Amino acid sequence: MSLGQRPENAQQVFESRVPMRWGDMDAMGHINNTVYFRFIEQVRCDWLESMGYGVSLQTDTSPVLMNTACTFLLPMHAPGTAVITLFVCPPGRSSLDTFYEIREENDDRLFAIASAKLVWIDLATEKSTPIPQSLLDVLP
Repeated sequence: MSLGQRPENAQQVFESRVPMRWGDMDAMGHINNTVYFRFIEQVRCDWLESMGYGVSLQTDTSPVLMNTACTFLLPMHAPGTAVITLFVCPPGRSSLDTFYEIREENDDRLFAIASAKLVWIDLATEKSTPIPQSLLDVLP
């Protein structure tokens, strides 16, 4: 399986559009590889915020990024809009594997695939803690 490739048990939970700007391009005229990681970060944060789990120091627990990977399949160019589809696997006790498919708007080709593992931590102890039951209740 390629880095970032979505397993069969992952289910789609969210999709978002992110503008690709001129400043996102590298010297080769392609969207810079670091920008793909910003794309998936933005979509992941939007998804969590849509369920009431925004980034906040006013809570006792929070997800943190444990690892991430991206396989670049085709170059993307600005201006345009990236369409990122987010998938999740069944959660573990404190972790959640997420996967992403990145396309350009109005283009069905797959430009990149990515993955990220989130781990919930207790902010006071900085140790892993179970995913909140309220989130587990809305996950597929």
